[in-house]
Amino acid sequence: MRAALLLLSLLLAPLAQAVELRDVRLWDGPESTRVVFDLLGGTEHKFFTLDNPSRIVIDIADARRAPGLSFDGLGKGVVKSVRTGPRDGGLRVVLDLADEVNPKSFGLEPNGSYGHRLIFDLYPKHGSSELALKDEAPATVAMIPPTAKEKPAAEPAAKPEAKPEPRQDPKTEVRKPPQARFNEKPIVIAIDAGHGGEDPGARGVSGLREKDVTLRIAKKLAALVDATPGYKAVLTRKGDYFIALRGRTAIARKAQADMFISIHANSLPTPRDVRGASVYVVSERGATSEHAKMLANLENAADLVGGVDLHSQHDDVASVLLDISQTAVREASFDLGSRLLESLGSVNRLQKADVQQAGFAVLKSPDMPSALVETAFLSHPEDERLLAQNDFQDALASSILSGIKGYFGLYRPQQQLVYADIPTASAGPMPVNLKRRR
Repeated sequence: MRAALLLLSLLLAPLAQAVELRDVRLWDGPESTRVVFDLLGGTEHKFFTLDNPSRIVIDIADARRAPGLSFDGLGKGVVKSVRTGPRDGGLRVVLDLADEVNPKSFGLEPNGSYGHRLIFDLYPKHGSSELALKDEAPATVAMIPPTAKEKPAAEPAAKPEAKPEPRQDPKTEVRKPPQARFNEKPIVIAIDAGHGGEDPGARGVSGLREKDVTLRIAKKLAALVDATPGYKAVLTRKGDYFIALRGRTAIARKAQADMFISIHANSLPTPRDVRGASVYVVSERGATSEHAKMLANLENAADLVGGVDLHSQHDDVASVLLDISQTAVREASFDLGSRLLESLGSVNRLQKADVQQAGFAVLKSPDMPSALVETAFLSHPEDERLLAQNDFQDALASSILSGIKGYFGLYRPQQQLVYADIPTASAGPMPVNLKRRR
């Protein structure tokens, strides 16, 4: 009898140790499709791609499909369908694709309500049909045409008796010094709706999710910004999909944003009578760590600070330039944060009356004022009730815009075009330098 039980336990041991695939979730973003495998337990995986038709084959070691798990009709983004089958003691998953992709995968440890997860981000090889910056990408800077005084006057018809004027030797020709003129540019506001997709953020008692309410407020704010003459909004995300923290600031920088506003809703793990709005800017410690990280990556990425390419600078020079830029941006961010707090106080009570500091990754950009707005507490029943209301969301968006406009009332960015008299076929002055000025 004992021998039979031992034999049975040996036969059942592999099943007891098998990792179970509990669910597969798809998130379609503008630049990639995310595939999330929810696993009961951690394990290893490997994958390869196939063409004609395009597929990704994923082998998850020591895994099996949960009973009753169905993939019927499961398809989104570049993923057309999902199939599974046993393979070498584990589980093989096949993703049928609509196009060739560049896949990236990583695992996540249990966190909050989530267990072990295997993540695949699928980037189309031939570019997405809806790029994240399709609508927000700045147009090519238009060159300001010469003014009437600068345009060469049309020469009168030559008279037969007139002698042609002698041509001046180019070597002795006296050129006018470059002339700088300032032209007001649209103020570009990058609006970041916190969380999204696989990352829901905080969740209220009644089930309101942070990622949903932040997107609603962000879209309302963007509409108000776009309706303001001289302003333009750029949303880091327009739907329910995941964007990495660094990717959010990258979108803002690519759009040449003059300001970065990240919208969130606060929460506490245990019920407490804490509610209200607060505003965060990057802490000195966060700025210092970012300073070191950027210097360490100068050889791998050319980070622009005020139009200066740090990649070509000596480490000491780059460090000084970064320090100057970060100091100026931190001071500007504090100014912005104070204005935001003042305007938010007219809509909701303030949880903190002073601008707070933290090392949030989205606040570490060295070339634009950045602030993170905690609109209210989802963990407080009254704040959650307000956040779910359209009128309150409208009021929050309007108050944030008020703070933004208050800041730019004193610090309006301008675009500098420098002209010099350079002989050309059209004989007109040409811009020889482009530089942004804050």
